[in-house]
Order: sequence, then C-alpha cells, then structure tokens
Amino acid sequence: MEEFGNRIAARLQPGDVVALSGGLGVGKTTLARSIIAALGHAGEVPSPTFTIIETYEHLRVPLVHADFYRLDDPSEVEEIGLDDYREGAALIAEWPDHAGGFAHEAACLEITLETVGEGRRAVVAAGEAWQGRMP
Repeated sequence: MEEFGNRIAARLQPGDVVALSGGLGVGKTTLARSIIAALGHAGEVPSPTFTIIETYEHLRVPLVHADFYRLDDPSEVEEIGLDDYREGAALIAEWPDHAGGFAHEAACLEITLETVGEGRRAVVAAGEAWQGRMP
C-alpha cells in the first residue's frame, strides 16, 4: 500500500479525485494515509470516519480526505459543503458510493481494494484526466 500510495501521490494534481472502495478493513484508510504522507504530511493522519472531512492545506497538493461511510443519502454531501473544501485541492474519497460517486468526473481515479489471501489487489479505473499518468 505504501508504494502504491507513493505512486499515486507523485501524479496527483489539484482537482483530482481518488475514490477508494472496498469492504471494511480492506485498506482504504491505509492507502489514503500513504498518499497523504507521500505528499509531505508528517505526523498522524486521523481517519475521517467521524469528522467526515479532514483537510491538508500545506502539502505539495492541497488535499481533502473524506470518509462518506456515515452518510445516509448522497444529498448530505451538499450539506457538508464538499465543493467548498475541494476548491483548488485534490480529494481522497472513501466510500464514494455513499456520496453519489465520482466516476462521472474526468479527474477521478477509482480504486477498488480487495483482499486476496494475505494481500490486497487494487482494481483501478481512470477518468480521462488520468490517462498518461496512471500510477
């Protein structure tokens, strides 16, 4: 996960979305933490499960880390002001389906994590803006 996170971070740009899907405990937050560390964050990276949104403004690329697991309806994304947080930043979205999904965005990198034996497999689909810079 750390190496994969490093590769994603090296290619990440403002406006990008990294949409992380998969079951509980499959490694979504671990991958998000790897990306955030590779962008230059030193220290703890709390899971946004309860806060829903954590922001990191002083990285190589300003970043919003969101965990939408607790949303009951995608309309709640508007209520929390996600668009305001995203202005000029990249977004890491855990449980993107709970927020209505981001696959329709050209700058979305969809990653579905699966457990395979003792390891993980990442199934990746990239929007048009990621073509030529796949991690």
